[in-house]
Amino acid sequence: MGEPAAREVVIEVQGLRFRYASGQREALAGVDLTVRRGEFIGITGPSGAGKSTLCLCLKGLIPAGEISGRIAVAGQAVTRQSAFVESSALVFQDPETQIIGLTVAEDVAFGPENLKRDPDEIRAAIPQALALVRLDGSEAAETYQLSGGQKQRLAIAGALVLDPQILILDEPTSELDPVGKDEVFEVIAALRRERDVTVVMVEHAAEHLAEMADRIVVMDDGRIVDQGSPARLYRNAAIFHRPDGERAPQIAQVMYELVREGLVEETEFTAREEEAVRLLKSLLSRARDRLPSHGGGRPIGER
Repeated sequence: MGEPAAREVVIEVQGLRFRYASGQREALAGVDLTVRRGEFIGITGPSGAGKSTLCLCLKGLIPAGEISGRIAVAGQAVTRQSAFVESSALVFQDPETQIIGLTVAEDVAFGPENLKRDPDEIRAAIPQALALVRLDGSEAAETYQLSGGQKQRLAIAGALVLDPQILILDEPTSELDPVGKDEVFEVIAALRRERDVTVVMVEHAAEHLAEMADRIVVMDDGRIVDQGSPARLYRNAAIFHRPDGERAPQIAQVMYELVREGLVEETEFTAREEEAVRLLKSLLSRARDRLPSHGGGRPIGER
């Protein structure tokens, strides 16, 4: 599997502007974004930044309002006239808004049935989609009895059964407990390994984004204010590392302070926990080796 940077563009947004019919300001104020096949793009930023509006537009669910600019998804121009983008699927923040069926199987079948796909193909696809989200064998389970994490995974299964190239998720873990969050991110990781799905995910779980995203996009006031790899982005003191800034992963905050104090080189900065722990262990080991021996040759600190 090639690096995302070497692969074809599957989402291209140029100069996208959008104002809701009742809005006093633009929800999107000139967004430019390119996503390549297989990339995991995390989108973060404060409430009202335009993140959800961007997700709706990418899916072709363009709300009522004024829109200008260009959107292309999997080579298809997205306009009000060509609203449905079959190559992508959207998972909302609240899975209750997407769960239609009384049972798990009924719910997963809802989307392809509406697209008038072959019934035999749908029956074969249901267990495959459920296996991808670790809900194997739950076809007969009643949807109202599922936990929050299970409901969100069911919503993802309902998207995956359509076999999309691109999965768009709008804050899918915001209403979940830590276990539910982990379940959703584990499913996303498995999808990338097994299906090479392109992921665009609006999310505030900084630690998870730092571990999984190839690139993180920060939006504010309808604009993209910065984007880059987690290692580059989370060094930006104008957005993070200030009292009223966006939250960075805890390990990124530690690394930022170490860089600022001159204890770690800027090129060594990482926002990923395991990488940071390895680096800090190495630094501590080297520092200990440089300490003078004292009393029988044992380094100070081991006495």
